[in-house]
Amino acid sequence: MITQDQSEVVAFVSGPHVPEVIETHISRIFLVGERAYKMKRAVKLPYVDFSTAELRLAACEKEVKLNSLTAPGLYLGVKRIMRDRNGRIAYNQGDELVDAVIEMVRFDQEALFDRMAGDGKLDDELMTRTARMIASFHRGAPTIHRGSGSENIAAVLRVNAAGFATSRLFDPVELADFKRAFEQNLTAYAPLLDAREGAGKIKRCHGDLHLRNICLLNGEPRLFDCIEFNDQIAIVDTLYDLAFLLMDLWHRGFPHFANLIMNRYLDETGDEDGFGLLPYFMAIRAAVRAHVTATQIEESGKPADAHPLVAEARSYFDLALSLLTRKPPRLIVIGGLSGSGKTTVAEILASRLGSPPGARIIESDRVRKAMYGVAAEARLSVDAYRPEVSEWVYGEMARRTFAVLSAGGSVVAEAVFDNVAKRERIEAVACKAHVPYAAVWLDAHPSVLRRRVAGRTAGPSDAGLEVLSRQLDYDLSDIDWHRMDADRPASDMVTDILKLSRTV
Repeated sequence: MITQDQSEVVAFVSGPHVPEVIETHISRIFLVGERAYKMKRAVKLPYVDFSTAELRLAACEKEVKLNSLTAPGLYLGVKRIMRDRNGRIAYNQGDELVDAVIEMVRFDQEALFDRMAGDGKLDDELMTRTARMIASFHRGAPTIHRGSGSENIAAVLRVNAAGFATSRLFDPVELADFKRAFEQNLTAYAPLLDAREGAGKIKRCHGDLHLRNICLLNGEPRLFDCIEFNDQIAIVDTLYDLAFLLMDLWHRGFPHFANLIMNRYLDETGDEDGFGLLPYFMAIRAAVRAHVTATQIEESGKPADAHPLVAEARSYFDLALSLLTRKPPRLIVIGGLSGSGKTTVAEILASRLGSPPGARIIESDRVRKAMYGVAAEARLSVDAYRPEVSEWVYGEMARRTFAVLSAGGSVVAEAVFDNVAKRERIEAVACKAHVPYAAVWLDAHPSVLRRRVAGRTAGPSDAGLEVLSRQLDYDLSDIDWHRMDADRPASDMVTDILKLSRTV
């Protein structure tokens, strides 16, 4: 509910015009001309206290400071709303602090990623840039040591439990089972969580990293509206921070983008030791959205069974439960000459394999570029393809594949695999990890391969027509993998590969 004082502030901020207002459970944003004014609601919840003007002012100042790092130019500053001795209120003039607002540059709401998702305007290129932007932010975020990694997540679970306690939407019995399932998973993951804390993976992160808090500013993806009001919520494992975006994409029906973000982020950070935690982290994030949405329903004063948000709260709750049920890991290996469609097939396949957010793609071209410390789209000299370098690349692929499989994740390993030794090495990884695997060789007519290679734009592969000509001279008669016609749509090949994988 709005207090009387805030009603007065609302009228003051709005001015003579009726502004467009965006409401959340803890704030209101007034869109006035070329500016946006954000006001904290006078609420006190288990995870946030904005009950006094002083607390709201402090939160506003902290929000501007933190978000100016990830969205430069968007946040203009904080305006104090003061009352003078005659009872009049004004910005930054008076004797008594009444409230505070954040002044921001108003941007087109169509530039919000949740709007862009609904309008079909997200694409692989933008998602790749977003993943890299988040990885850069996490690299620069300050590391915080405040107890163990498992206790850090335990604190999140306590906040969730307190949030659910404020709502009557969910049955107490199912909530008890829900809570127990999360705690059991926490016990299982505690050693890994603690090891990650020791390795400096807990940082001062964004804390609320979902699609609605990412926008395009001057053509670049930017994070804004981070958690400023509760350090406990924002000082978390970097993969837990990322998991909010992954969960949001998955919940909205964009598994491909969730998988792509995850893969491009891990390509940048190399943080694969925590890959097995992602489904659990996504489940916690879904639980957060479930209790926050339930709180909104409770505070509306409307009957729960008639509220339009009930289905949304329940969908997050059900997603959280489903994410706690892990799918067994498996390995799919894709080989073929340049232009056979390996990368395209792998990227479609990965989101449909394993637990959300899907399989980790271990790709020789990206491993090689990472080895040289360059972007995947950068071109390498011929020296980077010497036999000894390629031997290291395939060895690194095997090492990473085993690490992910051992952590309970699924892998799509993709490379040319042009000789017996390379093929046997990746097969041995599956045997060592005791997981089922399917190995596929993509065959296409040389004219198809040449056309595809000649038509390539920027991407991780450096192979041109000259490299393909040499590959076409390889003796591939000894390949005993499942050979598949690659002169057809990639989606058809993915369907066949999934059918094949279910038989092994």
